[in-house]
Amino acid sequence: MTELTSVYPPFALTLATPRLVLRPLRDGDIPAAVEAAASGIHEQGRNPFGTPWAESPPDQLGPTMGRWYWQCRANSTPESWSLILGIWHGETFLGCQDVEARDFAVRKTVNTGSWLRRTAHGRGFGKEMRAAVALYAFDWLKADVAESEAAEWNAASLGVSRSLGYELNGVTRMSWGGKQETVQRVRLTPETLKRPDWQLKVEGHEPTARFLGI
Repeated sequence: MTELTSVYPPFALTLATPRLVLRPLRDGDIPAAVEAAASGIHEQGRNPFGTPWAESPPDQLGPTMGRWYWQCRANSTPESWSLILGIWHGETFLGCQDVEARDFAVRKTVNTGSWLRRTAHGRGFGKEMRAAVALYAFDWLKADVAESEAAEWNAASLGVSRSLGYELNGVTRMSWGGKQETVQRVRLTPETLKRPDWQLKVEGHEPTARFLGI
């Protein structure tokens, strides 16, 4: 029988840190992701995302998230790809860590974004999962740069960036959900990365790299 990993090879990928497992979301994981998001991600009226998807009405949250995950898979090519990695702590689904790239063969640059259910905030998970994708990007995908951004008021996200060695990379104004937001961009390189004292464990890299054209 043909395995699902032959249809979408990144499903073979697993990144493991001391406390977390990161792997691309399968359809069977989407209900857990929706439940985690519905339990609360951020304070009401304090949207940290360019698109305020987490504020969707309860009956629209699941379809909104499902469409996004399916779209990211369907549109991924070597020229433009997105990996949506679910985050597990034991049997508990905590959130998602995304890594994407455009023209990676030329730019050697990835962008990251993430979210965690509120009950997982303040426990160091955000730093651990961001470190995981930074290590994977630099050591396995051979990226030269990892970029991210956060609203200027988002001290938690910017604190994670600072703790890992990201450098400030300019401020811009953006429209987030129809509201003007001042956004701080940050930039990380292999030289500035403050590496953790643990080793990232990676499985399924080869088929993933081939699929991404790396």
